[in-house]
This record gives sequence, structure tokens and C-alpha cells, in this order.
Amino acid sequence: MPEDAPDAAAEDVLPAGAGQLWARRSAADPWEYDILLAPGSRDEWIYKRNNTIRLPMAEAVWEQDGIRYLQPQIQLLYKAKGLRTKDQADFAATLPHLDGRRRDWLQDALERTIPDHPWIDSLSGGRSSSGA
Repeated sequence: MPEDAPDAAAEDVLPAGAGQLWARRSAADPWEYDILLAPGSRDEWIYKRNNTIRLPMAEAVWEQDGIRYLQPQIQLLYKAKGLRTKDQADFAATLPHLDGRRRDWLQDALERTIPDHPWIDSLSGGRSSSGA
């Protein structure tokens, strides 16, 4: 049980294949936290759907008030698969705030995982990935 070994590695206390945790203060409270689990290490983030897409952990996360968050371009990569209305809204709201390096990273990751994804054109500014 996780409560018996709170410092144990995730693979030692979670069911095989667990990729997400929902947490709340108590059973009477609403779900408050959605925690995505991913392969990788303390030093390296690895995309769970394609392990060739990697970043040093220092580049994959940002921190505010002691809480670490995935960079927005990584969040968008996870959202790209579903392409729900809310995912499209998040992309549209976030795109103007992504610098060139983050746009290029997301474009490359999408081209490698979902090569016909509609966001690629927006990320490339309308130019194709072949440079044409």
C-alpha cells in the first residue's frame, strides 16, 4: 500500500500501467489535483507516447511558489491527441505566448507523433515543414 511506503518509487506502489493520479484532501472533498505520471528521471522528461521526444527536466518544467508545472508546449503536446474543443481553445490562447523556441519544439514533436495535425500549420506560420 502507498501509505505503508510513502517514499517508495511509483512503480513499487502503483498498479502496472498507471499513468495518472487524481487527488483530494479527503473522500468528502471534490477532486482537486490531476497528476500525470510519465517515464523519465529526476533529470530528464520523456514523452510517454514517443520516448524519443525528451527534454532535460530543467527545460521541461517551470516553478512558481514551490510548485513545478510542465511547460505549456508540453501540455499542448499531450492535449494534441484529443483535439477536443477545450484543447483547441487552450492552443489558441497559448500560441501567442510561445516564443520561437517553444513553437519550434512543439511543431517538431507534432510532426514526429501526429504528422497531419492541424496545429502544425499554425505553428509554422503557414509554411510547410519542408520549407516550401
